[in-house]
Amino acid sequence: MQRTNYSSGAKWEDIVGYSRAVKVGNVIEVTGTVSVDENSNLVGGNDAYEQTKFIIQKIEKVLQRAGASLKDVVRTRMFVTDISRWEEYGRAHGEFFKNIRPCTTMVEVSKLISPEYLIEIEATAIVK
Repeated sequence: MQRTNYSSGAKWEDIVGYSRAVKVGNVIEVTGTVSVDENSNLVGGNDAYEQTKFIIQKIEKVLQRAGASLKDVVRTRMFVTDISRWEEYGRAHGEFFKNIRPCTTMVEVSKLISPEYLIEIEATAIVK
């Protein structure tokens, strides 16, 4: 099967050795995504809802580049730094996935790579 790597151009991709997304056959895996723009600026501040919303929009963009959409997402994984804010993360997730209903996991972690990141999301999509 053909493999296609999708880059965001972030300097960390070469340093760490990863891709924004990888498509193999009809499966697309989207790497852990945080709420930073193309200039590495935090988006959403300390607002869990806004960070989550921005992340899902970033995921949607790379899926489109790979020939997919959010409707093709079958699983999301949310890594959060404060599980007590689950309703904020969940509200944003639900706005995008309410009718799609992928499998999802929300797990509290002690911290992410930078303290201002409240959430990191991975996604798996399958295209027909």
